[in-house]
Amino acid sequence: MEIGDLHYLAASADAGNFARAADTLGRNASTLSRRISRLESELGLPLFERRHSGVKLTSAGKAVLVHVRRALAEIDAIKVAGVQNGAATVGEVRLGVRMPPIGEPISGLLVKWRANHPGVILRVAELADRDIAIALEERRLDVALVPSFTLWPHAAALRIYKEEIVVALPADHCLAGRRTLQWTALREETILVQGWDESQAQREFFASLLGSGVRFQTHGASKQSVLALVKAGFGITLAAKSQSEVKFPGVVFRPIAEPDAWIRIDLAWMPEAEEPVVGRFVAFMRDESRSLRLL
Repeated sequence: MEIGDLHYLAASADAGNFARAADTLGRNASTLSRRISRLESELGLPLFERRHSGVKLTSAGKAVLVHVRRALAEIDAIKVAGVQNGAATVGEVRLGVRMPPIGEPISGLLVKWRANHPGVILRVAELADRDIAIALEERRLDVALVPSFTLWPHAAALRIYKEEIVVALPADHCLAGRRTLQWTALREETILVQGWDESQAQREFFASLLGSGVRFQTHGASKQSVLALVKAGFGITLAAKSQSEVKFPGVVFRPIAEPDAWIRIDLAWMPEAEEPVVGRFVAFMRDESRSLRLL
């Protein structure tokens, strides 16, 4: 039994005549008749009553046709799904993030992606550095937006945009009254950073900017929790400018007037397992970053 046989059966039932069915399908009438006869032999029952005026389904033929139409509908659905997924008009992108995707330019990028690809589901998971790397390698994530200093070997990556670094201070801190700050003003402070036993990339990155001898205090917690400690007076922290757009009572943010006070954000993925829709997402982020000159 072949898929073509199912089409011949359905067309013959609709036309009530092998010749008209063959004409509709662009086939030879004798070929169609022969294939129907072969199908009947395979099933072991007559599907049509042959008459001079045409053909009519038998009761068995009517029962078989119900399943034939369902099978053909499923085959059509498979074809449509294949075309849509191949064209990346539907599907799912599982995006890992190190920082919440708030503020510009990432918010604008996601708004445009959604407008251009409404049929694609975007699932976001906020994870620690090492957890993102493991999830990508285990194919639980498709892509990730991460600070460049957290990239790991074997990952493919694209530079997407840069974020300014700002200082988060308690509102009553002696430095809170300044409009801008320099690295030298922060070196006597306790710097609260996010970090985990297997990854201290953030602390190491900030140490490269602040210099040696700075007091760091590491917390395996969200940025919101770190800001809560800032408010309580346990120290200060450094944050991306987009993170300062979410107001936190008792905490003020100040820009850093230094040429190296920025973080580069990269899009990382494991290319050998790339799905069409993931490839489309990567290409979109690359093209938009270049178009908007985000670096």
